[in-house]
Amino acid sequence: MPDPYTVQATTPAPRPATASLLDVSGIGKSLTAADGSVLEVSRDITFSLHEGEFVSIVGPSGAGKTTLLRTVSGLTSPDRGAVTHRGEPMRDVPGWLSIVFQEYNKTLFPWLSVRKNVLLAVRSLPKAEAAARTADALGLVGLSDFAERYPWELSGGMQQRVALARAMASRPELLMMDEPFASVDALTRTNLEDMVQTLWREAGFAALLVTHDIGEAVYLSDRVLCLSARPSTVLAEIPIDLPRPRDRATRALPRFHELTETVLSYIQPGQKVEEPTAPGQPSVPDHQVVSRTS
Repeated sequence: MPDPYTVQATTPAPRPATASLLDVSGIGKSLTAADGSVLEVSRDITFSLHEGEFVSIVGPSGAGKTTLLRTVSGLTSPDRGAVTHRGEPMRDVPGWLSIVFQEYNKTLFPWLSVRKNVLLAVRSLPKAEAAARTADALGLVGLSDFAERYPWELSGGMQQRVALARAMASRPELLMMDEPFASVDALTRTNLEDMVQTLWREAGFAALLVTHDIGEAVYLSDRVLCLSARPSTVLAEIPIDLPRPRDRATRALPRFHELTETVLSYIQPGQKVEEPTAPGQPSVPDHQVVSRTS
């Protein structure tokens, strides 16, 4: 089995055009504080996610990115608008969707082994199938040898890999991730980003990532959605045209830095976007950036 951290040198066939998997239409959400005051978090958010596509959501701190993910996933209901899966309204958190949270250490049960934590995701399946899926998922994230260890015996990065394995065990159509690597060190974060890219490419699920890290969003995504400050709306959709598969050398490409600067210009409007530094690496064309502002 290949090292899950390694991006293989072979270039996969281009993904064919796919149908819409998830449609978010006019979502609005407000939160009520203990004192009864109401805070409008998001307003009229609309976007689509296609089969097998990797999309990231970025925005300023406090823009409601996590609230949006919770609303789109079915963990909470929108006040306005709708979320549909293949044209059908979503109700609650469906079985075809998995979520990985930032606070992975709070989602793992410390009294259960790694294997039993992952097994929870497929406990409704026949025993033999559930065991096989659990073993496969642990193999995908390189933790087969740690199946009988407990979460408290593992490093933070390994615990997050357990959370990823549990999400993968159900073989989701869509994997949602809320700042999944924010609590680990920089090297572990880079390794986990490469692991997620490999899992996404090989398993073929769609992915929706919320992150504060613009470089991470550009590195992993097919498109980046830029949110405004609260109450948030989608300011722009940035297509990411970096070749795949991507590896750590991708971050050194002039194109990577140009795309990062383009995304940053929406998050920090006063930020200067640098001109291209190499021939053949044009800035993101205006006709490709889908601006939502008028």
